[in-house]
Amino acid sequence: MELFTALTQDDYEQLLFCQDRASGLKAIIAIHDTTLGPALGGTRMWTYASEEEAIVDALRLAKGMTYKNAVSGLNLGGGKTVIIGDPAKDKNEAMFRAFGRYIQGLNGRYITAEDVGTTEDDMDIIHQETDYVTGISKSYGSSGNPSPVTAFGVYRGMKAAAKEAFGTDSLAGKTIAVQGVGHVAFSLCGHLQEEGARLIVADINKEAVRRAVETYGAQAVDPKDIVGVDCDIYAPCALGATINDQTLPLIKAKVIAGAANNQLKEPRHGDALHEKGIVYAPDYVINAGGVINIADELNGYNKERALKQVAKIYDSIARVLEISREKGIPTHTAADHLAEERIALLKNSRSTFLRDSHHNLSRRRP
Repeated sequence: MELFTALTQDDYEQLLFCQDRASGLKAIIAIHDTTLGPALGGTRMWTYASEEEAIVDALRLAKGMTYKNAVSGLNLGGGKTVIIGDPAKDKNEAMFRAFGRYIQGLNGRYITAEDVGTTEDDMDIIHQETDYVTGISKSYGSSGNPSPVTAFGVYRGMKAAAKEAFGTDSLAGKTIAVQGVGHVAFSLCGHLQEEGARLIVADINKEAVRRAVETYGAQAVDPKDIVGVDCDIYAPCALGATINDQTLPLIKAKVIAGAANNQLKEPRHGDALHEKGIVYAPDYVINAGGVINIADELNGYNKERALKQVAKIYDSIARVLEISREKGIPTHTAADHLAEERIALLKNSRSTFLRDSHHNLSRRRP
């Protein structure tokens, strides 16, 4: 892998390799863009098949955070960390303390949070070495588990997408197929059931399915069948890439709006949804509630303020759909344009300021 070629291709700012032999830490921090502010993005711990796979994942996720933060209106850039290891057996206090020291060394350029394979407890350990970490315990003034807030944002975004497809944002009487019933999706089901939606759920975790059936009166189906069920809205809330060559012909829903990351296996699958007339709420726009919530911690957490900001995901999705209509482009492309325009505007503003400042300074020189 040609590292500088990979960095240059998508204009990454920094890639750091962190190791601590005593604790077994092997971490990769990717910082994509800090035009809007310090890079914010979680720490993922995973058993990668190779170091190259870990690097690719860190880079991909960091860029995704740049776009998510930008389109959400946050004054934050994008970054991400991956730790190579099995979260079930390789974690130890020394590992996260060492990692915290590396973050501290970046002096606020990168702020981390929990992600796949890491927990609130892990963030608390990191916090012993640095203040540049969010998603820590409530005892430290944090917001705690972000899942319910993420779910609220998805719910709001789903309503905006429904209005585009059905002419009303009411979900009453709509059949919604929820793929995956983890923490975020379970909270989402609560909002949907409360509004009068009919739920169909699937998950490889049978206990999660049982809980959704008993709590919300959901209908359970086999995980392999959920994509193709007869429904109004398909909500992917588990693994990514569920919209692909195999599933596209099966989708009967008029709307796709869910919490999962990287729902499109490839960008061309978003193009195909557009051609089929299916309203797709881009994943990094609709599932931004969690990052909006933890970003509020940087100002001293205020739940009411955070939820008010998360509720605006409705407006963000509506704006993406408006751009899609006006330009005749798929919604995932419209979301990218919205994020890129915001970043470019600030870059141009800064360039103009620096150029004018240099010009004025030159004129004052004797």
